[in-house]
Amino acid sequence: MTAAQRRGRRIMMTRPELDAFLTERRTCRVATVGPGGRPHVGALWFVWDGAALWLYSLTRSRRWADLRRDPRVAVVVDDGREYGELRGAELSGTAAFVGEAPRTGEPCPGLDAAEALFAAKYFGLDAMPHDGRHAWLRLTPEAVVSWDFRKLPGA
Repeated sequence: MTAAQRRGRRIMMTRPELDAFLTERRTCRVATVGPGGRPHVGALWFVWDGAALWLYSLTRSRRWADLRRDPRVAVVVDDGREYGELRGAELSGTAAFVGEAPRTGEPCPGLDAAEALFAAKYFGLDAMPHDGRHAWLRLTPEAVVSWDFRKLPGA
C-alpha cells in the first residue's frame, strides 16, 4: 500500500495508528491537476476502509472534471493546533470512479461497505441517503506519508 517513507521515520504513524487516525477524522483536502497543470485543492468528507479512501464528490465540480481528465490525486488529512500536536497523512495515487454518476442508489455491491461507513459516520444512519448530485471516487494509495509530532522528544 505505501511507498517507503525515508524522511521522518521517527514521527511516522504505525499502521494501526494510521488506520485509527483516518477512521476518526472527518475532513480531508483533495488536490487534483487542472487544465494546464494548475493544482486545485478542495475540502471533502471521506471514509477509510483500511485499504482505500472513499471520497463522495459532487459530479458537477471542478474536482470531478479534473479527475475525469487526469485521475492523479493527492489527499491530506491532518489535525493539531500547536506544533507538538501536528499529525496527519498524505495519500496519493490514481482515483477510480465507482458506481453510477451521479449516484441515485442503484445496486452496486462494490459500494456497500463504503456507503455503510459513510452513512454511519456523517448521518448516523444505517443506509446511505442519495441526492443524485454526488458519486464515489476510490483512492487506493500508491504512496502514504504520515507524521505525528506528538512523538517528538519533549512534545
